[in-house]
Amino acid sequence: MVDLVLGDDHVIFVDALVATLPRHGCDVVGTAHDVPGVVEAVREHQPDICLLDRYFGDGDGLDAIGEILNAGGRTRLLVLTADGDVRGMRDALAKGAAGYVNKMCGLSVLAGAIRGVMDGEAVVELAASRAPRLAGTTDALRLASHLTARERQCLRLLVAGAHTTAMAKQLGVAPTTVRTHVQSVLTKLGVHSRLEAASFAMRHGLLDDERMLVAG
Repeated sequence: MVDLVLGDDHVIFVDALVATLPRHGCDVVGTAHDVPGVVEAVREHQPDICLLDRYFGDGDGLDAIGEILNAGGRTRLLVLTADGDVRGMRDALAKGAAGYVNKMCGLSVLAGAIRGVMDGEAVVELAASRAPRLAGTTDALRLASHLTARERQCLRLLVAGAHTTAMAKQLGVAPTTVRTHVQSVLTKLGVHSRLEAASFAMRHGLLDDERMLVAG
């Protein structure tokens, strides 16, 4: 069982997770409904993972990420939020969060994200298929149309938060080959990092669009 502390100020949502997460191998050992309470619960229980909401009545949960991680020692932090803001996702990961999951993704995706975080992966689930397309998507699709089939596979794995070793194993190629493909993805999309490539793909729904299939 994975020990969890759940920080969220929506009581009904917390109660639902407390009731259902044990079916997915998780034990909620503590809950809190405000930021100081989350810090204290993590300090007391030293859980494997802290599930943290983005916004509380007393502030932005992202501002407390460093304090929560310091309180937990080995605790990994997974932001679970209704907020689909890509900038917020980047901020959370930069501050030390191991993942960022939109509540609209559902329980099965959350359970998978928890497993991924426990395996040392960086997990991002932004529920892009439910989000409106933003300005610039046409240009994004044009850039993505230049990706080969293998590069699209790499991009999908980047969005899933896979590291180079995991990507190499899944694709059946050497890590050096993966790095070459990833660098090509970054170049073609005009981004500078794996995280930026993943957020770019999610923001514009690149992996959900049939027009991606015309490349290759």
